[in-house]
Amino acid sequence: MGSLALPESQSSNLGLSHPTADECVTIWNNSSASWKDSLTVPLYLEESLFLTTVPLAKDGGMTTWVLVDKNPPLTNERFSAHRSFTSTSNGKVSDAIVHGIASVFCPAELRALGYPPRMMRELAKILHGWQSEHAKCVGSILYSDIGKTYYSKLGWQPNLTNFHVVFQPSRKPDQPLVIAHAIEAGSLAELCIRHEAMIRRAMAAPAEAINMRMTIVPDLDHMLWHIRKEEFACDLLFGKVPHAVGAIAGPPGSQVWVLWTHRCYEHPDADSTDNTLYILRLVIESHVERKLSSDANTKHDEQVGYLKAVLQAAQTEAAEWRLDQVKLWDPIPVVQELIVQSGIDHLVVEREDSIASGLWYDENGEASVAPLWMNNEHFAWC
Repeated sequence: MGSLALPESQSSNLGLSHPTADECVTIWNNSSASWKDSLTVPLYLEESLFLTTVPLAKDGGMTTWVLVDKNPPLTNERFSAHRSFTSTSNGKVSDAIVHGIASVFCPAELRALGYPPRMMRELAKILHGWQSEHAKCVGSILYSDIGKTYYSKLGWQPNLTNFHVVFQPSRKPDQPLVIAHAIEAGSLAELCIRHEAMIRRAMAAPAEAINMRMTIVPDLDHMLWHIRKEEFACDLLFGKVPHAVGAIAGPPGSQVWVLWTHRCYEHPDADSTDNTLYILRLVIESHVERKLSSDANTKHDEQVGYLKAVLQAAQTEAAEWRLDQVKLWDPIPVVQELIVQSGIDHLVVEREDSIASGLWYDENGEASVAPLWMNNEHFAWC
């Protein structure tokens, strides 16, 4: 910034604005070292522009903000609007919006001057009414890579749970009792619609001990955002894109399925242990339909077999794409039990990055008590 006089972080001249196309390129250049993964900087710029055109982001789904004075942007972030359901203790379900905040970034030379906290506080004031013509905004979420303290001081409190289960890739897993079938992109829409109906019914079940529940809807747009991102990178790295977007086992009514995405933080030839097959969403149909309760599982052994089959399919997929691990975020207790009973080797890890955190609003836009966040899985990360 040279000798340019910078405003104080509390200056009344600071405010939020939307960057121009050229400013977006500057922002992407600045943030490339942090988020380009295995791509070169030019390809990261190409990917960043491409991701503004895909589901969840296009047509106003994603908004980019910058904190500005009369000078160039001081810090920036973007967010997208997640469709969500809320449910009261008596099972009254409402459609709502939860904004997802991502890519909060400040150039190195402007850090420690108070600009990012100022921007987050300004954003917190705006989000309750942003795009509220579509539905009521009940909160915003972000995934912190800098621990739990920084954002909690600004109002975004860590979720009650932030862990994941890690499975190792395997080209020759134990022979399962049942076979998992690949989920192709063409059948994804039907599965998402079916799953959304299940979730709405589950949220309508009374839960007297819980005042408010919230779930991000794992709809087609969320899945396609991840899939388009992985296709862009895989085509460059491997010269091909994944054939399967997940795996499914069992008959309708008792099916188990996973949807996944491939993430290469480094080139597969590099000395890396972080390239990951993320399970975007795990669905155990009988548990969703029976209020997520293990008490109603009448075909327990079958469910263990179906779960084992889809997890082994994920392990095989990771091995074929030279990924280092498979990760499943925050499975509910009954699913954790089924994983143990499946006999698949796994490791439970408390996350120190991508910490799901939320700021929640009451009817008047004031800070509210956090709801119980249902289905806190990787599909909502962006």
